[in-house]
Amino acid sequence: MSETKDTDRKPLSLARPGKLELKKGADAGPAQVRQSFPHGRTKTVQVEVRKKRAAVPGESGRPEFAADGSLRRGGAPSRVLTAEERASRMSALQGAMKDEEARRQAEIDQSRRAEEDARRRAEEDAKRKVEEDAKRKVEEEAKRKAEEEAKRKAEEDVKRKAEEEERRKMAERAGNAAAAKAVALTAAGKITPESEDEARARRPGAGVALPAKRPAPPPPKRMEPRRRSGKITVTQALNTSEAERVRSMAAQRRAREKERRHQFDPSENQRIVRDVVVPETITVQELASRMAARSGEVIKTLMKMGVMATINQTIDADTAELVVTEFGHNIKRVSEADVEIGLKGEEDAPEVLVPRSPVVTVMGHVDHGKTSLLDAIRTTDVAAREAGGITQHIGAYQVTVSNGRKITFIDTPGHEAFTAMRARGATVTDVVVLVVAADDGVMPQTIEAIRHAQAAQVPMIVAINKIDRADANPDRVRTELLQHGIVVEKLGGEVLDVEVSAVKRTNIEKLEELILLQADLLDLKSNPQRPAEGVVIEAKLERGRGAVATVLIQRGTLRMGDVFVTGSEWGRARLLLDDRGEKIEVATPGMPVEVLGLNGVPLAGDDFSVVENESRARDVTVFRTRRRRDQVQAAGQRGTVEEMLSQIASGQAKELAIVVKSDVQGSLEAITGSLAKLATDEVAVRVLHAAVGGISESDVTLARASGGFIVGFNVRANPQARDLARRDGVDIRYYSIIYDVVDDVKAGLQGMLTPILRERFLGNAQILDVFNITKVGKVAGCRITEGTVKRGAKVRLLRDDVVIHEGSLKTLKRFKDEVREVKEGFECGMAFENYTDIQPGDIIECFEMEEVARQLG
Repeated sequence: MSETKDTDRKPLSLARPGKLELKKGADAGPAQVRQSFPHGRTKTVQVEVRKKRAAVPGESGRPEFAADGSLRRGGAPSRVLTAEERASRMSALQGAMKDEEARRQAEIDQSRRAEEDARRRAEEDAKRKVEEDAKRKVEEEAKRKAEEEAKRKAEEDVKRKAEEEERRKMAERAGNAAAAKAVALTAAGKITPESEDEARARRPGAGVALPAKRPAPPPPKRMEPRRRSGKITVTQALNTSEAERVRSMAAQRRAREKERRHQFDPSENQRIVRDVVVPETITVQELASRMAARSGEVIKTLMKMGVMATINQTIDADTAELVVTEFGHNIKRVSEADVEIGLKGEEDAPEVLVPRSPVVTVMGHVDHGKTSLLDAIRTTDVAAREAGGITQHIGAYQVTVSNGRKITFIDTPGHEAFTAMRARGATVTDVVVLVVAADDGVMPQTIEAIRHAQAAQVPMIVAINKIDRADANPDRVRTELLQHGIVVEKLGGEVLDVEVSAVKRTNIEKLEELILLQADLLDLKSNPQRPAEGVVIEAKLERGRGAVATVLIQRGTLRMGDVFVTGSEWGRARLLLDDRGEKIEVATPGMPVEVLGLNGVPLAGDDFSVVENESRARDVTVFRTRRRRDQVQAAGQRGTVEEMLSQIASGQAKELAIVVKSDVQGSLEAITGSLAKLATDEVAVRVLHAAVGGISESDVTLARASGGFIVGFNVRANPQARDLARRDGVDIRYYSIIYDVVDDVKAGLQGMLTPILRERFLGNAQILDVFNITKVGKVAGCRITEGTVKRGAKVRLLRDDVVIHEGSLKTLKRFKDEVREVKEGFECGMAFENYTDIQPGDIIECFEMEEVARQLG
């Protein structure tokens, strides 16, 4: 059958003879293009070419209808539609429009449903997050409890294992013995071997059920979405939505920690109010740091206040207070002076106070016997060693009286230059002994001492000295004291008085008894178990010992090695000496002591306080040094720069430059104070430098640069300074008595004063006639009526007792000769210099000017 099919087929042949090929034409299909490549390689590629379809009217793709409603296509003749066709087409068109409207409404409904779904999902997410947080907290609590339980069970397991190990060892020991016995019996054939399971079952403790191993807790469920793994491209990162982004592990950890703090510490949500300490000046950055705020916020607040400040700019305390108040914090203002707070210490409780020795200051007029009275008490001879017989230093001594009690005496100078010393002695004392000489009575310095004692409000004892002299009158002294408000007991007052004689030691013990009685009335007590406090009585600079200060201890106890502050200096007590120069270890209240170990010479009258360490001492001294320098500069600007320099520049005022060097601080203070009182509107003393110690080369250099001289009070210049002063011509003057310094400086200032011009009358002449002489002019013929007329002297022309001219004589002749002078009763001829209006009857008065040296008031 297959053969029949094969034979029935017709052979494949072309319709027409020729070559089998595709027809080449406009739509022949793909064309062949040869491509060239580097290194001479080529390739043939077939490219399909398609023609653009030509636009034919009516082929817009949309159906076109003719005027009669027939459908038109491509400009071909249209067929007229029937009514049924038109109706069906219109219904189809309306249906399409309805479908389009329904599609749009469906899209709107779908978008609304999507929004509702998104909102619902967001609410569900928030609710789920809250539930997950609560669940996580519960899980964390359960986990914590499970960990505690596991820890407890682990401890129990360890304990149980230890017990089991102990039982096992005991069982092994017992089992070894049983096994040995079983082996022996088996060998003897008495028992048969048992299986291993039976032997294990027979072991001690085999019937005890071991605790089942606790399964490990399941890992905690991960609450955060898992982080993306693998790399991410820029396009993926830009196209990732906010919902798909995952926070970093650190951000999630911070969020959990913050949430935990808020949960367990509700105060975290409250605003923290801080106490901000603000000094006099502070930077913006430091202020922000103390408020725990950002610097930018502080700068914004300042800008709102109208203050443009950077982060490193300094603002004052008032501005900082406004900023701190704006942030809602409490401000605490402090100043640089706060470094001195607590330096004095607190007041002592009454139960810790113990009696102390009284401090007595001896005051009075110069040469009334103050130091001699102390010598009689101390049985020493101090007055003989004082220069000029007067006390120029404050001396402090401690005396033990006959009953064993101690009294501290302070001897003050009586010279008027030592006013500051007497005032300082009155302020640190408990009792004032006013020494008045019975022969002199009340003197100026006696009155000044009374004023100091009254200002200090301390009790007074009047010691009427020198009663051994023949002209002594104690009653006159008591009467004169009444004028100054001092009423002694003999006159019905309350002031104690005693008549003494320092030379014959009369009533010395009675004076001591009165001092102790007054001290008992005052009930003087102090606490020795505290850091020492006191006042510097005197200070000096000694060769080989450095700065030495005489300190009166008022409270506490000073010990060797204590760090202290006095004025603008500080130091460590390296050596303590009593009033007799003996070394001591401690100084108790009421005791005068010399302290060595200062880094500089303090000022007399400075407070003395022991501090805890050197750092505190440095802070206090730096502040005090700066404050004292500012005060000196301010005083110099007010007095010297503004007034003195302007007067000196204009020639109205002159100044005498002096460098003052003294042995002790008290004498230096007295000298500078006395020299300052000598100043007037025309002359003044300018103290270039005042210090304690010897005269050095720098002092000579300073004096030479200012054209002044050097005053050395109880000090001398070193050899180098002497040679330099001799070479440069600088005058160095040495003194040991203070009023000699004052007298010499006063004489120097008087020499700088402009002398006074005083007029001295010479004589009068009356004009008898006036002559006109060629080449000379008018010449007056005169008769000398009084005194003498000299050539070259000053003359006045009086007419009717009125001065009409004042000048000098051009010529004085007697007859034809020039003469030097003409005496009373003689006639002469006189001509005035540059003046010719003379008439007979005028009076010529002759005088001369002389200079008279001025005196300082």
